[in-house]
Amino acid sequence: MLSHYIIATSSTADLPNTWLEEHHVPFIPYSFTVNGELRQDDCREDSRLAIFRGMRGGDDLKTTMINEYSYYEFFKQLMETGKDVLFLDMSEKMSASFGNAMRAAETIRTEYPAQKLYVMDTRCISGGLGVLVMESVRRMEAGASFDEVIAWGEENKLKIAHRFTVDDLNYLKRGGRVSNAAALVGSIFGIKPVLYVPDVGTLNVVTKARGRKNALAAIRDGILHDLSQVDAAGREILLLHADCRQDAEWVRDQVKAAHPELGEIRISSLGVVIGAHTGPGLLTAFYLCAGRTPK
Repeated sequence: MLSHYIIATSSTADLPNTWLEEHHVPFIPYSFTVNGELRQDDCREDSRLAIFRGMRGGDDLKTTMINEYSYYEFFKQLMETGKDVLFLDMSEKMSASFGNAMRAAETIRTEYPAQKLYVMDTRCISGGLGVLVMESVRRMEAGASFDEVIAWGEENKLKIAHRFTVDDLNYLKRGGRVSNAAALVGSIFGIKPVLYVPDVGTLNVVTKARGRKNALAAIRDGILHDLSQVDAAGREILLLHADCRQDAEWVRDQVKAAHPELGEIRISSLGVVIGAHTGPGLLTAFYLCAGRTPK
């Protein structure tokens, strides 16, 4: 079904390029460097896997924000279709690019006064943003209006759970999430932090598990806690991993065994931009819940 408006996002929704192409969702790519070589996030599964395996071998990744002009060009291309545009990007609290998107949108609105461009502060990152995109597109394809999809997104964006665990604290140390001392002690004693995105859209450490298996169990238990608050029948879960698919499959199987009535539990690769800050071995879970709680 053709729609009279467009839902667009950024590569940091961490959705596979195959899904984005199938559902005609344009995305603006974030850039990054690998050992100083500039690249763009193409959202391809094989590209992501190669990047994480390179990181395990010592490759140095750095990310860059999207500048205002790039957003302007992206928005202009979309508005030239004559359709209204809903743009969903990372949480303002987590992305220095968000302000550039807002400034570019203000300029575009003056140039296309007969059309709407809505830029949502999603309070989501990575696959949480991906869930918001998928659910919004699902409603658009079912015939919901532009304003109806926006209203649903604003009402439900804080009902998307984000659960993470990392395997190497040194990546969080580089990003300022943990201190040098905490990273050293954590590495010695096998401490694996479990992280969560609260309503404000930041990324917080909520517990510290001893060993990888306990960290994975904490992710599982958090999911099961959230599912106990809702009707789980048909509910979908998105698991993203940075070169640790077996861990994602373990979590999937554990959750599915406890709730066979669930819908699809998708597994795909984490996006490069988030992965650059968290490193290989990151495992994440995203899904609609009754409300965000770090348990």
